[in-house]
Amino acid sequence: MKRNLDLTSRRGFLKTAGALTAAGATGALGLASIPGRANAAPATFSHPGGLHNAGDINRAKVKVAAGEDPWRSGWNRLIANSHSQPSWTPRPQATVYRGGSDPQNYGILYNDIAAAYQNALRWHIQGVAAHGDCARDILNAWSSTLTSIKGNADRFLAVGIYGWQFANVGELMRGYPGFDLGRFQNMMRTVFYPMNDDFLYGGDDGVSHNGACITNYWANWDLCNMASVMAIGILCDDGPMFDRAVNYFRNGAGNGSIRNAVPFVYDSQGLAQWQESGRDQGHTMMGMGQMGAICEMAWNQGVDLYGADSNRFMKAAQYVAKYNLGEDVPFTKYTWGSGTNCAYNEQTTISSSSRGQLRPVWAMLDSHYRRRRNLSVPYIQRMAQAVHPEGGGGDYGSTSGGFDQLGFGTLMYSK
Repeated sequence: MKRNLDLTSRRGFLKTAGALTAAGATGALGLASIPGRANAAPATFSHPGGLHNAGDINRAKVKVAAGEDPWRSGWNRLIANSHSQPSWTPRPQATVYRGGSDPQNYGILYNDIAAAYQNALRWHIQGVAAHGDCARDILNAWSSTLTSIKGNADRFLAVGIYGWQFANVGELMRGYPGFDLGRFQNMMRTVFYPMNDDFLYGGDDGVSHNGACITNYWANWDLCNMASVMAIGILCDDGPMFDRAVNYFRNGAGNGSIRNAVPFVYDSQGLAQWQESGRDQGHTMMGMGQMGAICEMAWNQGVDLYGADSNRFMKAAQYVAKYNLGEDVPFTKYTWGSGTNCAYNEQTTISSSSRGQLRPVWAMLDSHYRRRRNLSVPYIQRMAQAVHPEGGGGDYGSTSGGFDQLGFGTLMYSK
């Protein structure tokens, strides 16, 4: 079914045709034109304009210097993390493996990304060159070494999650002395982006989602790859690439597009069911972070995905927060096809597995819906308070789930 395109801007008015980028049919990577695509990329990208804009950074800098809470609490959480120390030494790999029989070294990558991000934040907020140098050196080391990401299907999780995170650190370090932005952009374009696009759209052969049934992969698989495409588009000032991510969010066939990630809406309760709610709550929480990252990056480039389909994501976040706060929520039977033959599956109840798990994904959502938009989101607000002050990679365990989000939302998003 063809879906209407929501071109509502972040300022609450409709983007006119003249305000939209007239993106060509192909970009630097030969991006094919997509029928019905919404060209939403700005004529000129804002920098920094990934997860954090100049206002976010300046506010954190001023508030931390003044010793004001909650920024001070968020700052203290940051500087206590071992990844934020300027003595961190990168361990770049030529090939990163996630899944499969090869030695699993992807943990090296996500730890180095967390260290680069945290040192980048410390440099921006406090201005100590040692932190900026550390972040720069991590980025330069990887861009001079990494050539491929391999493994079983999990390789698509690696290029998605670590792609959007890495690109955001590069965005923060843009213009830093000695940072080889061009080489870093090339790594993102040639190592991460082709696999992101292959998973979502099928690349050259048109066979997407690793050859599986379109509903086989959970929402997070699409979301992390969409986030990577968007982040790389911003990093590389690539309008068609940015549009490709926006279009998939609005109209994609897989489970990460907005109506598939949030399949059932309970408008009378202000809630909406998340696609992975019948699976477990850890991955559901992850989804809040992945979709939140997409919406925040788009917002910083003038595109409102937070409000798509009458705040559909907000209703889903309220639903997830309410259930994980120990309260009841409605659940509609969810069915899908799996494997290559779309074998029938169903879930008839919400999963209590990992219920109440805390992840640093809520400050961003609370900041947007309650502070920017002045909307009532009591469950999101309570979850943000439960995680306060948010930490980041290294604060939520040593396994990959603890590094699925960059974190530190209390520091960077409090208003």
